[in-house]
Amino acid sequence: MTTLAPVTAGVSKRNGTLLEHRVLPGGEWDRLVSTFDGVCQEQLFAYASLRWPGVDLEPVLFSEGDKVLGGALVMLQRLPLGVATVALIKWGPFLAQSEGPDRDVVMERMIDTLVAEYASKRSMMVSIMSHAEAGEVNGMAAMLAARGFKPGVGVKYPMRYVVDVSLDDTARLAAFSQKWRYNLRKAMKAGLAFETGAPGDIGRFMTLYRAMSERKLFPDYSGIDTLEGLMAMPDGTARPELFFVSQGDKTIAGAAIFTAGTTACYLYGATDDAALDLRAGYLLHWHIIGWLRDNTKARLYDLGGTDGFAGLHQFKSGMVGDAGHISPLPPTMNFASHWPAFAAGTAAYKGREMLTRGRDAVLAARLEMQKRLRRGARA
Repeated sequence: MTTLAPVTAGVSKRNGTLLEHRVLPGGEWDRLVSTFDGVCQEQLFAYASLRWPGVDLEPVLFSEGDKVLGGALVMLQRLPLGVATVALIKWGPFLAQSEGPDRDVVMERMIDTLVAEYASKRSMMVSIMSHAEAGEVNGMAAMLAARGFKPGVGVKYPMRYVVDVSLDDTARLAAFSQKWRYNLRKAMKAGLAFETGAPGDIGRFMTLYRAMSERKLFPDYSGIDTLEGLMAMPDGTARPELFFVSQGDKTIAGAAIFTAGTTACYLYGATDDAALDLRAGYLLHWHIIGWLRDNTKARLYDLGGTDGFAGLHQFKSGMVGDAGHISPLPPTMNFASHWPAFAAGTAAYKGREMLTRGRDAVLAARLEMQKRLRRGARA
């Protein structure tokens, strides 16, 4: 069971570079960071407590004087036999305000404070998973490497597809690939209707999602089980938004989108059989892009990865087109002040990677067998 660390406060200083930091209760954390520029779903207590129930969570707020600067939701994973603990930060730490001449300095100070608290004081290995960034060099990964972090394991399919949603309709349409633009225009002529959902429409979305999962028999490693909890978050928080496309009275496509911060994120999507021929996904995302531009402070829309599916690559790369970027997630970056913690943490990551590959191979074989049996039954 996920537990919340007791509320603490502290200030450490090394040559005046470290920040004041304190651990907040989960609900207070989610309300506060929902307004931060750099917030993402992985940094919400409501998400992480459901997605990773076997870890302890410490939502750490960084400040200087009366000014709140940023935060990091730290997941504490105790390794077997108590040999060490890994302090993992996924897509963090993050800034309250992402613009300004001192943003890199603030980020460096947040990293130094995490190292001082978790690596030096508490003898843990600190692991940081960074966002994908445009350009040949990932700035966050480079910053961590300069601080002494070492690259560890990465994800199997690291490429991430990020759309620029700041453009007006004419410029955005022109930025899509030619094929994507063609399919969108076909969808616009298909008599489909787009609508923004309400939190109470979670049942409508889940019905569509479960039917899709049953039909496609794909390996689902997503955190879909977290969505109902996220949609139950109160007003004024980073609760996701639901969007739907319908043909007459029938819902044929839907998406759950994280819309807080300056980068929106695609969380989950679902379609029925009719959606493919009608190009419903194209119409759905066209309207989502416009909605994000007009109703949020998001400038970018992170579509996630592809899990190796060529069709998803074609769809997402065409949507990015000439305005956005397709960039890899860097490997997890690790740091420990004490050698035993680094050795144990590194071994744990390697062992998990091997187990995950074995699990994926077994599940893929099982699903392929189910598909063959289904095809045989229809013959």
